[in-house]
Amino acid sequence: MVNIKRWFKHLFMPPWAWRRAFSQATLDAIEAAIRTSETTHSGEIRVAIENTLSASDVWLGITGRERAVEVFSNLRVWDTEHNSGVLVYLLLADHDIEIVADRGIAARVDAVAWETIAQTMEAAFRQGNFERGALAGIEQISALLTTHFPPTAANPNELANRPVVIRR
Repeated sequence: MVNIKRWFKHLFMPPWAWRRAFSQATLDAIEAAIRTSETTHSGEIRVAIENTLSASDVWLGITGRERAVEVFSNLRVWDTEHNSGVLVYLLLADHDIEIVADRGIAARVDAVAWETIAQTMEAAFRQGNFERGALAGIEQISALLTTHFPPTAANPNELANRPVVIRR
């Protein structure tokens, strides 16, 4: 069954709404935090921000989680040497945070840990502090990656650090 309220929210959300939460300064801070984080482990962190889903995706009942898995694939977060990529996907229209971890890190960290990180981020987001929430999430993900994937002698940056804003 189609959730009409959700459909209207996605349909009528202005395409520029993401900028209220994620200014260029905030995107710069997230990028810097990821760059710094990745010197402490051999994992890769990507952040993807999507304002809304397409009206047809909402009509079909596509969830934030399903879209996050698709974005994980599209951004090739799975394509890291140690299978240690982590995607933080933010679907703003639904106030949804999804963390998708590649199989290498997912085998070592349970779903409760990822949900705890998402809840920390959500708490800051509810207060309107998107930068603080995103940075706290990156810090917590970094701690997990440092524990399970310490840096190697050759620690290449395999994925871009800049958050991607998905516009459709």
